[in-house]
Amino acid sequence: MRTSTLRAAARLAAIVALATLTPDMASAQLVTQQEQRPTAGIGEAYHIEVSGNLWNPALSGIISSEQFGLIGSDIDFTKDLGYERTRFKDLRIVLRPGKKHRFRAQYTPIVYTAETTLKRNIVFNGIVFPVSVPVESEFAWKVWRLGYEYDFFYTPRGFVGVLLETRMTTLSAELNSVIASEYTLARGPLPAAGIVARGYVHPTVAINFEMTGMRLPNVDPEYQANYMDWDLYGTVNFSPYVGFQMGYRKMSTFLSIERDSGDIKFGGIWFGAAVRY
Repeated sequence: MRTSTLRAAARLAAIVALATLTPDMASAQLVTQQEQRPTAGIGEAYHIEVSGNLWNPALSGIISSEQFGLIGSDIDFTKDLGYERTRFKDLRIVLRPGKKHRFRAQYTPIVYTAETTLKRNIVFNGIVFPVSVPVESEFAWKVWRLGYEYDFFYTPRGFVGVLLETRMTTLSAELNSVIASEYTLARGPLPAAGIVARGYVHPTVAINFEMTGMRLPNVDPEYQANYMDWDLYGTVNFSPYVGFQMGYRKMSTFLSIERDSGDIKFGGIWFGAAVRY
């Protein structure tokens, strides 16, 4: 009888001990799971993001324009026209109606001006500008990028998506001298597609990569176009609503329409700030 009582008491003590330890074990397991769970980036809770940036690209480019049956010279932006490195503004807007959907707009107005004395004869728009003549020139490249992004892979610490966009591009070039004043203009939409990715190395720090491009099918040799634009940058978020950005962007474009052409490359560091709501 005494043995049975001792066994029953031992069983009851074991049950109480197990009941006491179970919540602690469950709590410890929950803490471990929470520690292993990735912390979401704080820059992702928004519906509207606006960023303003300053871009300081190096320039490399050649343009040519024919008229009156005279083939245009290949005019070098730096060697012939004396363009120097210049800082430009860049505006970006993102509308985010859903977690994986973003509508994007970006405006980059690039304008170079210079005064120089020609070191050789050049032909532009059918007019010969002779050597040693002082010229004033302006080259403008203004692009509105309008696109839709879908993030097919999304986690609290990053995403990968595809980007489809239209680039409303305006290109103009002007040469003025005592000989003549000539101006050429090209404007039109250009489609593009690419990939977008973001990863948070820390809940407040994100690394971003974007690459878009297009190549016109080689149907007619008189109409050729291709361009590539890639951007690698980091974002440091001071709060869910404000962040500092800095990166490197490179853009290259080649256009050839009949006997007018342009081969242009921009590349350099940019920095700015983003605000979100």
